[in-house]
Amino acid sequence: MKPSSIRLAAAAGTLALVAGLAACSSSSGDGGAAGATPTTYTWWDPYPQHDASSGWAKRVEACGTQAGVSIKRTAYDTTALTNQSLLAAQEGTSPDVILLDNPAVSTLADTGMLSTMDELGVDTKSVDQNLLGAGVVDGKTFGIPIGANTLALYYNKSVLDSAGVDPASIKDWASLTAALQKVTAAHHKGITFAGIGTEEGTFQFLPFFWGAGANLRQLDSPEAVAALDLWTGWLKSGYAPNSVIHDSQNTSWEEFLTGEFGFAVNGTWQVTSASKAKFPSGVVQIPGRTGGVAPTPTGGEFLTAPVQKDTKRYEVTKKIVDCMTTPQGMVETANTFAYYVPPTRAGQDALLAQHPELKPWVEAVRTAKGRTADNLGIKYPKISEPLWTAVQNALSGAKSPQDALGEAQKTAAKAVG
Repeated sequence: MKPSSIRLAAAAGTLALVAGLAACSSSSGDGGAAGATPTTYTWWDPYPQHDASSGWAKRVEACGTQAGVSIKRTAYDTTALTNQSLLAAQEGTSPDVILLDNPAVSTLADTGMLSTMDELGVDTKSVDQNLLGAGVVDGKTFGIPIGANTLALYYNKSVLDSAGVDPASIKDWASLTAALQKVTAAHHKGITFAGIGTEEGTFQFLPFFWGAGANLRQLDSPEAVAALDLWTGWLKSGYAPNSVIHDSQNTSWEEFLTGEFGFAVNGTWQVTSASKAKFPSGVVQIPGRTGGVAPTPTGGEFLTAPVQKDTKRYEVTKKIVDCMTTPQGMVETANTFAYYVPPTRAGQDALLAQHPELKPWVEAVRTAKGRTADNLGIKYPKISEPLWTAVQNALSGAKSPQDALGEAQKTAAKAVG
């Protein structure tokens, strides 16, 4: 197997581009590949909240044991992980395995620091193509997902019953808006979502953007304007609170947990929290503008294998990756992280056999879409920031949706080149 050439000089400008993405925590660990013994393999991931005694750490350790080696695990927050990975490649100290947020795969792959899955000998044919797409750059696959999370519409059953709303009636934007009207008429609050001016804001807006038929290469299309009109219309009608302008996914979820709202746009990672809420809740898919299920963005991490000078190490690296990506391995990961849905049909079916209540989330993941899909790759962050800025400008009333998105398109086009 031949390692790819490393073009890290071109990566110097990417360090500032990689923003923290959905559903990640902060903190950092130490360590790296330097000084590793032949029987020690190094692993970096974005889960500093899970220490050495956690179920996740034991999951990683078990895959090392199965491969006949010990694993030295280091955890960084999402942004630091990408930056450290680029620096380690420059210094020749890359770890054997990096598990990183899916939009960052193309950033690392663009530098040439990652082996392809074909080079590693990892078969990705069973992975759902909509989920694998975030790891594909110019037809080459540079990573494999260990699982995926995404968005859907949570609802408060007590509020909907009080308002006479059947969640099954929500089939398109018109029926969703009609439901919000009934909920607020019954003296409840309508819907909460995260419109914050960060990647989380884009993440939450994308189901409506894509659900209208819009494309990230044309931010000011009529379809895109319709999506932003929907959100601003909800604010003007009082169906959504003004707080959504600065709400993160966590803060908007806290609002939903008050029991005052009928709906909340949020993710798979809130499943456990929803089950512990003081009110009965359920989940429906986010509808497209004229019907059907809107594509939702995929969250979740990919296993990647940095280029190594000692190519003999790849054999064991493959064993570690394989351990994580068998159907049973993916279910074990899903059980460790309740918000992860396996990225293969076999894994999803195995998960549903244990947890049939997760069916709505499996269905959501099956129709989800990678943020860097359509071969956007490293262009995505340059498009996402103008988009979330447009959402902010429109929700705050600083600009009309048309003007806000028109400015966003000009900014993105200039940045992408």
